[in-house]
Amino acid sequence: MSGRRTTLYPQHIAAGARMVDFAGWDMPQQYGSVRDEQHAVRTAAGLFDVSHMGRFEVRGGDGASLLQSVLTGDVEALEEGRALYSLMCRDDGGIVDDLVVYRRPGGWSVVVNAANRRKDLDWLVAHAAPGVDVADRSEETSLLALQGPAAERQLAAAGADATALPHFGIAEMTVAGVPCVVSRTGYTGEDGFEVFVPAGRSADVWAALVAAGACPCGLAARDVCRLEAALRLYGSDMDELTNPYEVGLGWTVRLDKGEFVGRAALQRVKQEGRRRQLIGLVGGERTIPRHGAAVRLGGRTIGAVTSGTYSFWLGKGIGLALVDSEAASVGAEVTIALRNGDGRAEVVRLPFYRSAGRAAARSIG
Repeated sequence: MSGRRTTLYPQHIAAGARMVDFAGWDMPQQYGSVRDEQHAVRTAAGLFDVSHMGRFEVRGGDGASLLQSVLTGDVEALEEGRALYSLMCRDDGGIVDDLVVYRRPGGWSVVVNAANRRKDLDWLVAHAAPGVDVADRSEETSLLALQGPAAERQLAAAGADATALPHFGIAEMTVAGVPCVVSRTGYTGEDGFEVFVPAGRSADVWAALVAAGACPCGLAARDVCRLEAALRLYGSDMDELTNPYEVGLGWTVRLDKGEFVGRAALQRVKQEGRRRQLIGLVGGERTIPRHGAAVRLGGRTIGAVTSGTYSFWLGKGIGLALVDSEAASVGAEVTIALRNGDGRAEVVRLPFYRSAGRAAARSIG
């Protein structure tokens, strides 16, 4: 491996993790069985190192106006101590990135996808007015994700009571004796938390959460969980050539909030209709949708799979596909081009999985 390493790299190696390159980072793909790690997330709690993601701070001047002008969501309506999932779009409506913005005392924090860290920072700086400071704080903190129905209990065992923290809320807490910032967000479809830890103390917090019962989990289990919950992955399900309405994220767009980058283009899409749509697919026997596979209906290619995997929890192949608008409605049977021949799949309503213990909501990967 030759990529960048998080402060928890020694812990991953000591635990026997299989390391892979992800967006230029050496990251744990799995520690043991992906099935067991996913089971831990769905039944207890899994612990992920997501320190590769970018973490920015916006302060000075009118940071709110900057974020309001580049994000699709209404950040000015966000109360202090709350977070918002939103998108940054180009002038033509293409998605620059999806992110979570947090309103903190005295300023704003933004968490972005690892692969887009430099691009997003440059985008924000380019749109910032004089006096607004956009700083990359990624090296100063580590970011841990504790996800699953036992996450709140395990966090309490490590010294932090998050009982009163609302979904998409954020607050300062002490975890394992370390001052941290905790948000009730995640990317697995379960209740859970993301813990911002001073970089030099990440090992202490990681060890305390593992001691409390959290199962270390890698990127493979995280990807299966997020796909079951139909949470989009930037670079696969969306990119600069797709717009929010095509990928089912039109709910993040507040056209009535005033001007922002991409508003005119998105307003046209809203009025004229989308050209493509993101659909959910459940494979038939021995059919596992794979990224890039052609999707056909009645012998005609209507699009391609954007994300696909085998769900151990659901016991079947599942996938997302970007297809021609209105080409395939829920209940339709389509054909997926596989290496060993065509497979059959059914178009289903999303998400594939919904936890009984939490409301469906969206963070990032």
